[in-house]
Amino acid sequence: MTEATLVKELREKTGAGFMDCKKALAQSGNDMEKAIVFLREKGLAAAAKKLGRSANEGRVSSYIHGEGKIGVLVEVNCETDFVARTDEFQDFVRNIAMHIAAANPRYLNKESVPAADVEAEKSIFIKQAEESGKKGPVLEKIAEGKINKFFEETCLVQQRYVKDPDQTIEELVKAQVAKLGENISIKRFARYQVGETAKAE
Repeated sequence: MTEATLVKELREKTGAGFMDCKKALAQSGNDMEKAIVFLREKGLAAAAKKLGRSANEGRVSSYIHGEGKIGVLVEVNCETDFVARTDEFQDFVRNIAMHIAAANPRYLNKESVPAADVEAEKSIFIKQAEESGKKGPVLEKIAEGKINKFFEETCLVQQRYVKDPDQTIEELVKAQVAKLGENISIKRFARYQVGETAKAE
């Protein structure tokens, strides 16, 4: 595979600029996976500086799936209306809505999970561990691991992105921050499914 082809493929996978992709491939000895990691690390470092900035613009997007059986509303914020109007930002918001439809998160992030819900889950995990013969301090460790798994399965930000399970929604947001140059945050969402109680954040 030629250098130009590798650069093109890396740009398509990461959205990074031509020179950044060229440098990443040089640093990684033309190893595509290492180059992606290099760009993510560089991008996320740049994105971290922007995450504290105020994001009061953005878009609300909807997604209807399964012939009207599932509907999603999601609000994603950015810093300026200029970015909010771009096709790239609007595509990103739609992709988040589609992910919510498919993955059915219950909460926005782990910080938004009520303490009572966490305690209830933890109690169940401890009882399960006790029934399997575990005792003492190991019970807490098992419960902690299962609580983290619970967050990964039920919290939107901690979930694996359905279109690319190699990254979480949080990582996807940070990559978009690096790409668009503005702080971006998922503010809230509501998911409706015919015959079920709506879950909203």
